[in-house]
Amino acid sequence: KVVIVGGVVGGASAAIRLRRQMEKAEIVLLERGPEVSFANCGLPYYLGGVIEDREQLLVTTPDRLRQRFGLDVRTQVQVESIDRPSRKLTIRNLQTQEVYEESYDRLILATGAAPIRPPMQGLDLPGVFQLRSMQDNDRIFEHLKNARSAVVVGAGFIGLEMVENLRHRGLQCWLVELSPQVLPPLDREMTWPIEQELRQHEVELHLGDSLEAIEPQGTSLKVTLRSGASWLTDTVILGVGVRPENGLALAAGLEVGPRGGIRVNEQMQTSDPHIY
Repeated sequence: KVVIVGGVVGGASAAIRLRRQMEKAEIVLLERGPEVSFANCGLPYYLGGVIEDREQLLVTTPDRLRQRFGLDVRTQVQVESIDRPSRKLTIRNLQTQEVYEESYDRLILATGAAPIRPPMQGLDLPGVFQLRSMQDNDRIFEHLKNARSAVVVGAGFIGLEMVENLRHRGLQCWLVELSPQVLPPLDREMTWPIEQELRQHEVELHLGDSLEAIEPQGTSLKVTLRSGASWLTDTVILGVGVRPENGLALAAGLEVGPRGGIRVNEQMQTSDPHIY
């Protein structure tokens, strides 16, 4: 019996691969959200109207996984703790609040990452968003129906895709990045043409600068940078990176690395031989 915590890409593909390798195994897939598998790389393009139908973002459904692969798929459930000695999980049904236990022979953690939230006030104001899930996507989609401008913080992949799609919708855009270039992991000469393209599409770049404050001002948001630059906008999108969502692993006493990632061997096995 294999229990997988987390769906989307890692957990759902692990479940399907396991079924092909282990025809008679009991495989349980637990997902906190209502959708078990969606194309997270497509989320900005749905917001921009390039992908017109929300259903196109859904890679597969719980019913299809149950019928085609014989998986026990449970959505909107949250694993609250791992009892390693007895090999049991404590699970909460987020719809009914029922709490129950589930046993496992092997456990796969596919909990992914959580967006980094800068330590500042204003992140919970209306109009301030982070894009990580289909629910985030739905909230931003509704907000953008009446939006005119946006400040995007972070010029990594998500930030650039958001700017591309917000401009596609006709919004005025400011892009803020702490590094002196967009796409910081790349060599500078590779990013210069991207910056030129952004400027040609009337994106105002603020490189080597950082977000200092977000404050409500009437029906707008006042965004202030460390340099002192500030604007009024109706939308702020934060894309400053992610951190490992390792709360379950830490609480269970599994070994983690210096940046919080769960430590594994070459077979993706954790410090507990029954957990991967």
